[in-house]
Amino acid sequence: MKSTERQKEVKEWFSSLAPVRPIEMIGLWRGAGIPSDHPLDGVLENLGWFGKRFHEDMRADALLFQWRSDRLVAIEPGIFPIRLAIKAAPFGRTRVARNWFSYLQKALRARGTTASLKLQTFESVSTAAMVYDRQPIADYFRRTGDDEVAGMMCVDGDARRYFFTLRRIGAPSQRQGE
Repeated sequence: MKSTERQKEVKEWFSSLAPVRPIEMIGLWRGAGIPSDHPLDGVLENLGWFGKRFHEDMRADALLFQWRSDRLVAIEPGIFPIRLAIKAAPFGRTRVARNWFSYLQKALRARGTTASLKLQTFESVSTAAMVYDRQPIADYFRRTGDDEVAGMMCVDGDARRYFFTLRRIGAPSQRQGE
């Protein structure tokens, strides 16, 4: 059960990190997956995932993708049920999926923010969490550096965790006007 061991190892590392306050998350963040033997490992990167954006009103663009070299597109996560996305993960890592997704991005665009940022307790630690509006998902954040956090995606009813990092883009003064 190698994958269970890797999941446990990354979860223990994540749990050792310091919590983050929601207000510290405001701004634009570039994401990258952390390999943890989760079915979604590599899928978001293959599809052109950029990261996340957190607004001052504590709302969030949960899934930002790079569209062309100069534009970010917020995708509506509620379009694909998360359990279906997990089952289709092997396809999500293919070139065909990447090409289809690039053509479908415009149609999948969010019509506003898609999640809420709040202080939430997970395993006795209160930290910033992003709770999706139309999916049974919460992403919990912990600090790894001044402008970097680790994220742990939890899907209700699924013990596996998807891990990722977010690195802040731009200075605090630049972030406020986005």
